[in-house]
Amino acid sequence: MITALPAARVPDPRDAPTMRWGIVGPGWIAERFARSLRRFTDQQVTAVASRSLDRAQAFAGRTGIDTAYGSYDELYASDAVDIVYVATPHTEHRSCALGAIARGKHVLVEKPLALDAAGATDIADAAARAGVFAGEAMWTRFLPKFDVIDSVLSSGMLGRVDTVIADHGEHFGPDHRIFDPTLAGGPLLDLGTYVISLAYTVLGPPATVSAVGLPANDEINGQISALLTAESGAHAVLTTTMTSTTPTTASLCGTEATLHVPGPFFMPGPFTVTAHSGASVTYDEAPGLQVDGLHYAAVDASRAIADGRLQSSVHPLADAVGTLAVLDELRTQVGIEFPVSR
Repeated sequence: MITALPAARVPDPRDAPTMRWGIVGPGWIAERFARSLRRFTDQQVTAVASRSLDRAQAFAGRTGIDTAYGSYDELYASDAVDIVYVATPHTEHRSCALGAIARGKHVLVEKPLALDAAGATDIADAAARAGVFAGEAMWTRFLPKFDVIDSVLSSGMLGRVDTVIADHGEHFGPDHRIFDPTLAGGPLLDLGTYVISLAYTVLGPPATVSAVGLPANDEINGQISALLTAESGAHAVLTTTMTSTTPTTASLCGTEATLHVPGPFFMPGPFTVTAHSGASVTYDEAPGLQVDGLHYAAVDASRAIADGRLQSSVHPLADAVGTLAVLDELRTQVGIEFPVSR
């Protein structure tokens, strides 16, 4: 009988060792990352870099960062930076991560870690050779909510999970960068990575992948629906789109109970576990946004570095590479071509 959920095991973010962070790529997500660190942690953001010094200085002024650089290399060379948060466009993740690693810096790279599994492997291998930390900021994996979900799964509360259902759809206008094919646009890397990562985490690497796509225009994909089959025979039914707004919910359906996460499933918020008898229990958390949760990946990295670990135990690099391998297969089946990573 379901009576209670396990407690989250995520430590207080302010208890994490303090690292000095440098940000490359002062865009929308980077600003929320900086504000999240300032609001919820004792981490220090000491520098920001852009290819435009004016843009870096404007970002620094908005977020209270002391030093702004007009090139990434200047930030990589700074003695005041311990770890680099890579928040550039997807096409530059690999090159920026490798550039920072070559200067002996730890790196936390916005999701996806790279455009493809090969690029992600390059980052993982370079970090291992250099003896520095590398991680993917798949922020959802680090939220207290998902730590509780991990405990629910490992406890057997749901029984055998045979079905994962998840969607992530947001409507974007044609002037948004997600419509730019030169920046690896389309829903897959921005939105679809959440549903694929969830299925990969719950069911493991898929044995089979089947996908269909729908173009947004003559240049870019607008929607993908996929069926992933696990070695156990379990199914993940997943959809991502940038042409419409979907419920953005997730359900993990087991032989004993179903765990349902209302939309948006990948952000802070509640979820409910309901047994087949009808008994249910709810994880009661106020809905939140990126600024309320991006810091958890950062403090996980700081703890790993302080412990001498080169990757996260919550979201290992193998999971990031494996998720990208699934995305690679989806692209192949749907016929999506990305630009060469730079």
